[in-house]
Amino acid sequence: MRPSHVLLAVLVAAVWGVNFVVIEIGLGHFPPLLFSALRFLVAAVPAVFLVGRPKVAWKWIVGVGLALGVAKFGLLFVGMDAGMPAGLSSLVLQIQAVFTALFAFLLLGERPDRVRLVGMTVALAGIGVAAVDEGASGPLGAFALVVAAAACWGVSNVLTRRAAPADALNFMVWVSTVPVLPLLALSLLLEGPSRDLEALGALDLSGAGALLYVAWGATVFGFGAWGWLLRRHPASTVAPFSLLVPVFGMSSAALFLGEPVSPLRWCAAVLLVGGVALASFGGRDRRAGRDAETGAGTGTGGEANGPGGDTHGSGDRVAAPAGPGAGPADGREPVAPKR
Repeated sequence: MRPSHVLLAVLVAAVWGVNFVVIEIGLGHFPPLLFSALRFLVAAVPAVFLVGRPKVAWKWIVGVGLALGVAKFGLLFVGMDAGMPAGLSSLVLQIQAVFTALFAFLLLGERPDRVRLVGMTVALAGIGVAAVDEGASGPLGAFALVVAAAACWGVSNVLTRRAAPADALNFMVWVSTVPVLPLLALSLLLEGPSRDLEALGALDLSGAGALLYVAWGATVFGFGAWGWLLRRHPASTVAPFSLLVPVFGMSSAALFLGEPVSPLRWCAAVLLVGGVALASFGGRDRRAGRDAETGAGTGTGGEANGPGGDTHGSGDRVAAPAGPGAGPADGREPVAPKR
């Protein structure tokens, strides 16, 4: 990669990592479900009028929109609002790589090799250490909500893989239109119209800035730049940069929010990031190996999804970890790593 491309990849990882801090700031201005709805509304409009018509079937757009936008981001924002630290959230979401591999095995018949199984086991051990650390200092219920968000992200990754969008940015913009109304309805039902109106009426520069960052910075810029990189370089070259997301997430949370990073949390980070790296880049699944032998499914490119890891494509494709709080990952076309 050219030095400028390396810098761009690091910048995207930094944007996605800092995104968790910005979400924490935004949650001080908005109820979590309303904040998530507004994030997708601002990301979709006016971009939806500029990217052209959808290039995949609506069933995939709706499916990914519900799994990623409503379930994953709804649970993530509610979990962080309930007390899950921003830095730890950026780390725990990386377990979506394990969920993606599990769902790909159950739904697509992709059987991971031994190296990936070892990586998944190491990553799960990291989640266990993180749970022990959080149980000693914070609410385990909020921790469980973020783990559930990672599981929903895994579902959206598998759906995105099936959709195989040819234009990652077009797909992500149209996906962003789906969660707006369901999240607004949930916000009115669970958070109440008076709380929503109060938040909107008290909107200031800090709240507006947080909203614009998560919508245009983490989503539009992050996905667009990541997809641009994946169209010019092999996924195996670009994907490792997404492992910097929790590094930026934890360090920015410590710097700007004063979140402590305990020795247990550092241990969890090493286990989780190392396990995700093994699970993501440790080898090709058995189905991919068969496809390579028969000449089937040999495509180019990979996938990244915003703030995690992803499924692996067939043939020589390798799925790239995605960004935090960002969006779906796929094994065929780049859908960039948030958050």
